[in-house]
Amino acid sequence: MHRFANPARFLGIAKPLTPLLLWAGLVLAIGACAWGLTMVPAERLQGHSVKIIFVHVPAAWLGMAGWTGIAIASIIQLVWRHPLAGVSARAIAVPGAMFAALCLITGSIWGRPTWGVWWVWDGRLTSMLVLFFLYLGYIALANASSEKGSVSRTAAVFGIIGAVNVPIINRSVVWWESQHQKASITLSGSTIDATYLWPLFASALGFSLLFGAITLMRMRAQLAEIRIEARMRRLAED
Repeated sequence: MHRFANPARFLGIAKPLTPLLLWAGLVLAIGACAWGLTMVPAERLQGHSVKIIFVHVPAAWLGMAGWTGIAIASIIQLVWRHPLAGVSARAIAVPGAMFAALCLITGSIWGRPTWGVWWVWDGRLTSMLVLFFLYLGYIALANASSEKGSVSRTAAVFGIIGAVNVPIINRSVVWWESQHQKASITLSGSTIDATYLWPLFASALGFSLLFGAITLMRMRAQLAEIRIEARMRRLAED
């Protein structure tokens, strides 16, 4: 792990990898959504409104995965003092918040024709809303840090504690009487028809690649900011 702690070595990998992830993600995400919208038949009960699944579900997965990434990076920062851990946690926060917000927006759009309302204080919806607010809180704490490009110890601890909400989101439809449907994809299998399942997986992969590209872009920008500030300090001392 410490082999990639050197920013120069990391940038040597991240620079060519960023456009690869970006363009592959765009092609795959757009192609999968087009596949789902044009080639997948309407669902028996929900009609064509169910096709929002190809954006909503990947956004939900990535919203939760993003905070999981923040928690792991925060642990590495606090325990192993990895130089890039705080940078990566800070970089993940914005795309994580974006996907959490996209999950909430698409869920409301899907809920209007399905449930007859834009919003209900359901366990799954409420815990996802809490996750979005956690992202906003983390971003505020990270931006308040005196260490440009990294995050403070307080923000790292907040990132770890906030991870408690991720399993709550995942298990909310099991623990409480929920208007939100039960999990359709679990470790034991899937209840989704293959006609929907394959474009859904393709869409999830595409959006995941985009998430990775955005994170690498932000990490590279933060490392560039650190270099510029270090150079300005050296000039000021001369």
